[in-house]
Amino acid sequence: MTDRRDFLKTTGLGLAAITASGMVAAGCSSETAKKTDCRFQLGIASYSFREFPVEEALEMSRRLDISRISFKDFHLPLDATDEEIADTVALCKEKGITLYGGGVIYMRTREDVDNAFRYAKAAGMDVIIGVPNHELLAYVEEKVKAYDIKLAIHNHGPGDQLYPSAESAWRLIKDMDERMGLCVDIGHTKRINRDPKEDVKEFFDRVYDIHIKDVTAASEEGTTCEVGRGVIDIPAFLKLVIDMEYSGTVALEYEKDPDDPLAGMAESLGYIKGVLATLTQ
Repeated sequence: MTDRRDFLKTTGLGLAAITASGMVAAGCSSETAKKTDCRFQLGIASYSFREFPVEEALEMSRRLDISRISFKDFHLPLDATDEEIADTVALCKEKGITLYGGGVIYMRTREDVDNAFRYAKAAGMDVIIGVPNHELLAYVEEKVKAYDIKLAIHNHGPGDQLYPSAESAWRLIKDMDERMGLCVDIGHTKRINRDPKEDVKEFFDRVYDIHIKDVTAASEEGTTCEVGRGVIDIPAFLKLVIDMEYSGTVALEYEKDPDDPLAGMAESLGYIKGVLATLTQ
């Protein structure tokens, strides 16, 4: 909290970055990121909107001035027909939002893998944010090659028996096709008391998605809070991804306040954009 207050004091940003309507007004937006030293774009993981239908999820993304989203199956069911997928993609385009990925998608059987890649292909997704069982990784690699769609394995921190850390996934895929990669969730990384900066730096060539959030403690008890209010050094993390020239998506995944997430998401994105404004000016 002290670091956060010092940052806001010295930059004069913070909640001033958020207008009364809830629209994030300052910093490096999903569009302006392409015009600065940022090579990445900001996005949203739709798990943040898990209590809302797809139309409302997209409209809230617009209010937050974000034009990239990855869909959890709440918003585009995994068993959707090609026609239903096409209709949802058309709705995204109508709202001016790019559906860049899907996940988290769990893959426990070969049929799950087959369906995940069919689904992603039909939706025109660039990446599957997935959690495949270890014994399926070779089969997933075949599909990655056949479909030319990246896999980004998502780490889930303490208690996760498959991929508690980005390293645990990297060890299994490091000798596989280069499109077999990682989605580094920095909150879950911090909850196992690892430094998210170091994981992104060490495994950078396989980082295809980043879930940005903040947590209250560097332990299993840590929970999601508004970005900038927790224990993660967000300015240092964002400086690293800029310096590393990361060109994927940095997607806010806001797990707090599922019934009313917009205010916390607006504060979080306002803080992120304020940090980016100081780092890229």
